[in-house]
Amino acid sequence: MNATTTAPHADAPEPVLSTLNKDGTRRWLQPRPSPGRFWKRRRALAYGLILLFVALPHVFVGGKPAILLDLARREFTFFGTTLLATDTLFLMLFLVSLFVAVFLLTALLGRVWCGWGCPQTVYMEFVFRPLERWLDGPRGVRSTAGRTVVKYALFLLIAVGLAHVFLSYFVGVDALARWVRRSPFEHPASFLVMLGTTALVFADFAWFREQTCLVACPYGRFQSVLLDRRSLIVGYDRARGEPRGKPIKPGGGVAALDTALVSRGDCVDCSACVATCPTGIDIREGLQMECIHCTQCMDACDAIMTRLDRTPGLIRYTSQDELQGKPRRFLRVRTVIYPALLVAAVTALVLVALNRKPMDVTVLRDRGAPFTVLSTGQVSNALRIKLVNRTAGQRQYTAVLTNTDGQPLEGVELVTPDLPATLVAGQSTTLHAFVLMPRAALEGGVRPVRVRVQDDAGNQVEAATKLLGPTGAGGGSLP
Repeated sequence: MNATTTAPHADAPEPVLSTLNKDGTRRWLQPRPSPGRFWKRRRALAYGLILLFVALPHVFVGGKPAILLDLARREFTFFGTTLLATDTLFLMLFLVSLFVAVFLLTALLGRVWCGWGCPQTVYMEFVFRPLERWLDGPRGVRSTAGRTVVKYALFLLIAVGLAHVFLSYFVGVDALARWVRRSPFEHPASFLVMLGTTALVFADFAWFREQTCLVACPYGRFQSVLLDRRSLIVGYDRARGEPRGKPIKPGGGVAALDTALVSRGDCVDCSACVATCPTGIDIREGLQMECIHCTQCMDACDAIMTRLDRTPGLIRYTSQDELQGKPRRFLRVRTVIYPALLVAAVTALVLVALNRKPMDVTVLRDRGAPFTVLSTGQVSNALRIKLVNRTAGQRQYTAVLTNTDGQPLEGVELVTPDLPATLVAGQSTTLHAFVLMPRAALEGGVRPVRVRVQDDAGNQVEAATKLLGPTGAGGGSLP
């Protein structure tokens, strides 16, 4: 009988993630805040962004919410301008502009978005972690069960509030206020969205925390492509700081002091930069995927340098080339190409926005036979006119047929029971129409025409189409 042996558990030779221990267990981080000059600026910006996020749904521009993403009606309002799902070119140019702007910002300023503006960082570092430190007490002190329950109860309340604010961007504050006062069974879909969002926010900030940045968010993994050696990073000056060592206390002798000053760099190996890092890394190991450029290590190190009467900036905003003694260069290939692409995309976006028509008109041939010859000898074409009201108010529409040069048609009649049609702002409809004409109006069985749709405000849009009929005897010439 063969004996079965179990191999002993082997630790990983190096950490896989900064939030994992070598044996694979979760390493819970409790970063110590370093309230330096950059932290104070980030705090002011963070609370400003939180206030903006909460207040923006209550701001109205032109009678509409400043931002309303109405997925049910497929309408997207941004500061008075309403976009529809059919605005594919506008939306494409907007996304292209956004991505190019991110590329340019990263090439110039590194991961400044992650450390200064990302909601994950803003809420984690300036809402949830301060609350946690206040309730749990000093680091290293085991929190009581009562405090833990209170902490998670407050986390849940904040998650509920954030979920409601998030939902207001999709339904508006007026609808949200009505739903809050009514039973969830009267609006189950929205209630489930709010419930799901609450669960995600709570799980994110109570459990996943910094792992959302390290594992779920792909931006850190893209930095090797988006950054170059001249991009701005938070970096440790190894040439100045190494070799590390504790400061020598007076009384050790002149020879010992001279030897220490010669052999040691400015880094005193206090690990303050590690203790304050919200993702648990050691910035002294170089540029790392986990670094979100939050500048906490800069504030912590500057405080130590100031206390020791040494020059601050051992950890600072710099670039990989500068750390190797190379001169700073702003102009490079990507800082020329990205701005050029951004200007082109934004220019195209503005032109599309300025040339947006007050209505969308699309003329399609109806299903079935392309034409019908009536007993009177006239030729009938069945058309569908798709109409979208892009204005901010209610409009009434009429339609006429014209020649390709815009002149009225003789002997050709547009017959439809759907006109005049009244549409509210953003509404779309399909009108059914018949075109009656004599065979003499056709040449080779074809007659190009335009359908001119006009609203009661004087706006008009034309759409080209072709009327079909029989060829051969009886066909006339185009007037």
